[in-house]
Amino acid sequence: MNFPLLTVTAAVPAVGAILTAAVPAARRTAAKWLALLFSLATLALAVLVAVRFEPGGDRYQLTESRAWIPDFGVRYELGVDGIGVVLIGLTALLIPFVIAAGWHDADPLETSSKRWRPTQGFFALILMVEAMVIISFEATDVFLFYIFFEAMLIPMYFLIGGFGDRAHTGSDENAAAQRSYAAVKFLLYNLVGGLIMLAAVIGLYVVAGNFSLQEITAARAAGTLDMATNTERLLFLGFFFAFAVKAPLWPLHTWLPNAMGESTAPVAVLITAVVDKVGTFAMLRFCLGLFPDASKWATPVILVLALISIVYGALVAVGQRDIKRLVAYASISHFGFIILGIFAMTSQGQSGATLYMVNHGLSTAALMLVAGFLISRRGSRLIADYGGVQKVAPVLAGTFLIGGLATLSLPGLAPFVSEFLVLVGTFARYPVVGIIATVGIVLAALYTLVLYQRTMTGPVKEEVRTMPDLRLREVLVVAPLIALLIGLGVYPKVLTDIVNPAVEHTMSDVKQTDPKPEVAVEAKNGEEAK
Repeated sequence: MNFPLLTVTAAVPAVGAILTAAVPAARRTAAKWLALLFSLATLALAVLVAVRFEPGGDRYQLTESRAWIPDFGVRYELGVDGIGVVLIGLTALLIPFVIAAGWHDADPLETSSKRWRPTQGFFALILMVEAMVIISFEATDVFLFYIFFEAMLIPMYFLIGGFGDRAHTGSDENAAAQRSYAAVKFLLYNLVGGLIMLAAVIGLYVVAGNFSLQEITAARAAGTLDMATNTERLLFLGFFFAFAVKAPLWPLHTWLPNAMGESTAPVAVLITAVVDKVGTFAMLRFCLGLFPDASKWATPVILVLALISIVYGALVAVGQRDIKRLVAYASISHFGFIILGIFAMTSQGQSGATLYMVNHGLSTAALMLVAGFLISRRGSRLIADYGGVQKVAPVLAGTFLIGGLATLSLPGLAPFVSEFLVLVGTFARYPVVGIIATVGIVLAALYTLVLYQRTMTGPVKEEVRTMPDLRLREVLVVAPLIALLIGLGVYPKVLTDIVNPAVEHTMSDVKQTDPKPEVAVEAKNGEEAK
């Protein structure tokens, strides 16, 4: 029997969460180091998964399959393709930085009338989210995926509602009310999406007789499973609605600014850079894989919604006064690009969308974590409360600038490659849509540079005159992210070699090929290329 590497990769952070939660309350520092140790062990396992994965091999590798609830056709089935591998790697990479950045975020406040939940709980919940996200990227049984797709909402609810942002302008009571509102809104939106998906999961079982993604897609390809057109479209809508809430896609996005605004910066990163990626990943794996005809049927409407997300998110970000809400609306715009690439139905678009998931995770983590360090020093999330920071904290300002430039997809940084591929892939099939989407690039430059100008340049405000620069722990958090943004911007091939074969399989599922260029390409000898 082969070593169950995928199970162990998901189980290690789950075990770490249990052990961290069990650490005595008086030993908060020990709990932090234990959580960090388990997150690093998970990262090592994720690297091993990537090393053992063969990009040119079978579509799903490192597979595991065991009977679970045989009377209902439910199996414990795991497997990863190239898309799953890179997203597992992203998740495992970011969690140690999230833990290190939030090292003091859950420490009790002796001067506050409200004491926070135990520090151990904060780090245990982060590890539990990591475990559930990883197994969601591994699951090839639809029912198994659904369980963890929904279960991750519970620890996220407590992270948002129980460990909110300390930089709140109102009273303790008002801050607690805002956190509670954000947590409940997050939970309700995602629960409604999940319940609709549950109905679709049951409907899929009625039609297919099992929950195995591989068996269902193989049966569809062989012509032995024939879904009625209306049935397929209804099932697709049930799945897509849940994924669009998680993603989040306009108009199902409104929970995100509240959740990110009221969370600590590390938890905000966990939401948008890790958890939300499950939604876009699932569109590729389940929507296109299970319901290819319905995916093509819904494409025009989805492209319009993605365009609205791109332009609306960027426009609203321009007018934000709150740093964290600005990053949240920028993320809505970026998720619009990801979904645009997925449903452009081209290999460039889908490769770009997958790279965008990774690169957006890195760029948002860099920007949001540095913003969190900035906010913790001043005690305010309002842009107007800053000015001249680069004169007193140049390293903080410099890293903030690089994170911001990555967010606007500056050439030479990783997000540029993914955004370029999405636009090229979209323009090849839907040129008008591709042209409109470029508006988001212009607006991204506007909200990023205005944010930097208002916070980092100009006269030094009295409240920031004594602001300390980044400390060693904070530099160790941000520096690797910036190095990755530059490295993947210069040499993205390390990811595209893994992703592209998986994209080819997805394109085969929906029976699509890339459009041929309208202009004939000339060969070197001057003759028209065949």
